[in-house]
Amino acid sequence: MNGPSPQRILVIKLSSLGDIILALGAFRAIRDHHRGDHVTLLTTRPYRRLAEESGLFEEVWVDERPRPWQVPAWLALARRLRAAGFARVYDLQRSQRSAWYFRLAGRPEWVGTVAGCSHRYVMPRGSDLPIGEREAAQLALAGIARVPPPDVSFLRADVDRYGIAGAYALLAPGSSASRPGKRWPAARYAELAVRLAEQGMAPVLICGPDEREEARAIAEACPQAYDIESNINDIAALARGARVAVGNDTGPIHVIAASGCPTVVLFSAESHPVKSKPQGPSVEVLHRPVLAHLTVAEVMNAVKGLAR
Repeated sequence: MNGPSPQRILVIKLSSLGDIILALGAFRAIRDHHRGDHVTLLTTRPYRRLAEESGLFEEVWVDERPRPWQVPAWLALARRLRAAGFARVYDLQRSQRSAWYFRLAGRPEWVGTVAGCSHRYVMPRGSDLPIGEREAAQLALAGIARVPPPDVSFLRADVDRYGIAGAYALLAPGSSASRPGKRWPAARYAELAVRLAEQGMAPVLICGPDEREEARAIAEACPQAYDIESNINDIAALARGARVAVGNDTGPIHVIAASGCPTVVLFSAESHPVKSKPQGPSVEVLHRPVLAHLTVAEVMNAVKGLAR
């Protein structure tokens, strides 16, 4: 006798890198709950490869995020959502945009925050819950009892090409170029790099195109530093071998923490240290409304308490 036909399940998580990493536990919980079903992720282009490498989805759709006036694109998205015949949608984006997708999809069974959905999650008033706890409470409404921590073990790379010898520490001094208030001053990172080198840990700089100026300043101040060009797989692999990491509230620091590296994260008033704290086995948050008020001595004390 044949079992029930597989259902089509949709998960929505559009951005950002940090939020995608924090959602990996929810992705795994949904995958385990829907064994044998066909699970699709709707995300944005920068995260397609990561989602495919995770092995948690049969398909990964790219949302081009049409603008309000791009009517043909909205109609095409509506046709695609309805033609797929999703039995249930897990809206982990919980945004105004994804609420519109509820209507476009023909109002299937929906686990999210939009009014009128079948499994509506309403966050308690006055509470600032970590994103992982919010997603666990949301999924519990659909009968998913346990959400594991994020697992990035699928992110693999051969990092021997960097020629990093001996003990090292990761530094992630960047963040979005549009959010300079989230950055600890480059001069402080340069001083920290020198202090780390004196402690026998070569600083390895995890910097993107927007942080080239910071990387040059740190490397000039600390000749022992490695200024490398790395992708997300490299970052995870490097994190597994690092003694400690220090970084601003940015996507790569979430990858590093989830990889198991002891991590010190620097938060300003521009992001929420409870809601957005990276998840990992050993994470310490240092929070100052203005990051320039955070001293190198305070960061080094945290480093000494965490370094393995």
